[in-house]
Amino acid sequence: MQASLSATKRETRKKNEARRLRVSGHIPAVVYGGAAKEAVPVSVDPKTLLRILHSDSGVNTLIDLELEGGDSSQVLVKDFQLDPISSELLHVDFYRLAMDKVITVSVPVTLTGEAIGVKQEGGLLDFLTREIQVECMPAEIPENVEVDVRELSIGDGVRVRDVVEGVAWKPISELDTLLVHVVPPKVEEEPEEEEMSAEGADASVADGEADAEKKTDEGAASDGDK
Repeated sequence: MQASLSATKRETRKKNEARRLRVSGHIPAVVYGGAAKEAVPVSVDPKTLLRILHSDSGVNTLIDLELEGGDSSQVLVKDFQLDPISSELLHVDFYRLAMDKVITVSVPVTLTGEAIGVKQEGGLLDFLTREIQVECMPAEIPENVEVDVRELSIGDGVRVRDVVEGVAWKPISELDTLLVHVVPPKVEEEPEEEEMSAEGADASVADGEADAEKKTDEGAASDGDK
């Protein structure tokens, strides 16, 4: 997915300016990377950026960052800071891309369908790896890696090697990495057995006490006969 975002260059990177920007409805940002040797401080609209971050492609959205004066760059969100209480955007870092060079990104794994092992066999779906690293051209960043689990029975699983056929990206994560599998249902201990075991233990104690009393009585009778 690709999106556009307007940005305004900032003259300074002081804290007072950052506060002033937030009061005016903008947030401070910095653009790194690319041919430029120095980072470029800018300001952007946090509402527009939040819509991009909440899209299906999220931080992997290719953004056309349009600067005042006509300059523009293709960037990705490298990092961002949220207010811990209000969850409002406070600051963002953009990374400028070279469109003819491959990049490495983390892509979420999504599951589709209902596994046979769950629906018909009573198993449990264990979703182990929720994102993998891939290498690709900036214009070919996948929104997600989709895994169809419908044919999975108990004991079956899907690994990275099973989802790389016919894709435009190269996996960086290990090919043997297990993404999802179906496991047998957990067997719970029946409480009745525990109760019976407890009753059996009580009975054994009672029998032991009875035997001890019997031996005591027999010993006393024997002494009396003497």
